Amino acid sequence: MTDVDVCIIGGGIQGCGVAQAVAAAGYKTLLIEQTGIAAATSCRSSKLIHGGLRYLESGQFGLVAKSLAERERLIRNAPELVRRVPFYIPIYKDTRRRPWQIVLGLSLYALLGRLQASACYRSVAQREWPQLDGLRQDGLQAVYQYWDAQTDDAELTRAVMYSAMQLGAELRCPARFISARYHNGHYQIGYEQGQMEYGLSSKVLVNAAGPWVKTVHDGLQTRALMPDIDLVQGTHLILKQSAPSGVYYVESPSDRRAVFVMPWYGHTMIGTTETLVQTDPASIIPTEHEIDYLRNIAHYYFPHNDDSVIDRFAGVRVLPKGAKGVFDRPRDTLLFTHSDLPGYLALIGGKLTAYRVTAETVLHLTQKFLMPRKPINNTRVLALGKAPEGLW
Repeated sequence: MTDVDVCIIGGGIQGCGVAQAVAAAGYKTLLIEQTGIAAATSCRSSKLIHGGLRYLESGQFGLVAKSLAERERLIRNAPELVRRVPFYIPIYKDTRRRPWQIVLGLSLYALLGRLQASACYRSVAQREWPQLDGLRQDGLQAVYQYWDAQTDDAELTRAVMYSAMQLGAELRCPARFISARYHNGHYQIGYEQGQMEYGLSSKVLVNAAGPWVKTVHDGLQTRALMPDIDLVQGTHLILKQSAPSGVYYVESPSDRRAVFVMPWYGHTMIGTTETLVQTDPASIIPTEHEIDYLRNIAHYYFPHNDDSVIDRFAGVRVLPKGAKGVFDRPRDTLLFTHSDLPGYLALIGGKLTAYRVTAETVLHLTQKFLMPRKPINNTRVLALGKAPEGLW
C-alpha cells in the first residue's frame, strides 16, 4: 500500500496543474491518468490563452480579470509555449454587435487588463483592410485589433506535468481508476495498470477527470451527490488555407455565435461549435452538421481562400447544467466539495488559461486536511519549458 498526501485523477491541464501546485507546496503527489497526458479535451481546445472577451457580455468580470492576469503570467513564465498574437474583430453591416459595443467591450477589457500596453486595442485603418488575409471587404464597416495569446494545448499540458514530476510528483499512466473509499482520515484508492490491480492511501483525493468527472465520483460509492452537468462537444477544423497573420474573432452569420479563425502550424484552424452530447466522451467525432457550419463561416468571411478540410477534431467540455443556453452559461471552474467526503474535491469545467490559479485554489481548499510542508517552489514565478521529446 503506497501512501501519498494527494492523489489526482485525470491527466488533462487541470489535473496536471493541480499536481504541479501540490508538489511545489512540498506534498507527496500521485496522478493517475487512464490514457495519456493531454489525451482528451486538453489536446482538442481552441489553443488560446485569452481573457475571454465575450464573457464580459454575461457579466463574468472576475473570470476575465483572472484570465488576463494568468495570460500575462504564462507569457512571462512559459515563453517557449505561449506567444502573444494579434486578434482582429471585423464589423459588417449585418454584424449584431455594433462598433460602439465593441469599443466599449475592448475598453473594459483593457481596464481589467490594468491598461497595460498588451491590453490596449486600436482601430485598423481602412487602407490596411486589403492586407487582412483575404477577409471579405463587402459591407465591412470597421476592424478592431487587440492582443491575446496562443499555445499548443497538448504541449503546455505535458510541460506542466513534467514540471510537476521535477518537483517530485509521480505519474501512473496508462492506469484506470477503479474506486475509492474514505476511512479513518484517508482515501483507500484502487486502480488498474497493466492488467494488475493496485491500491494506495491518500489524505486528499482530487477528481480532475474532465468529461469523466461523474464516472470517477460514482466510484466513491457515496450518497454525496455531485451537481448535474452537461457534456458539450466542440469541433474544430484545420483548413488547407495557409495560416493567417493573426486570430480573427468573427460572428457566425447563421446564429451570431462567436467563432475563431486562427493560425495553426502553417494552416488555418476554425472553431468551435457547442453541441450537447450524451455519448461516451471517448467516442465523439465531429458531425457533418458541425463541419458544414464551420466551413460556411470560413467561406463567408474568407470567400477566396481554400476551405478544404485537411483535419478535424472534437473535444468535450463540462458545464454545470442550467436553464440558459450552452453559449451563455458561466465558464469559470466549479469546485465541488462535500462534508461527507473530507479532503475530496471535484473540478467541474475550467479554462485552459486559468489552470494555474485554479490549481492554487484547489491547494488552498485541501491544505486543511494536510500536515504543513515546506514549499519547494511557487508556481506564480516557476519557469515552464517544453517537456523532453519522447518522454510520453
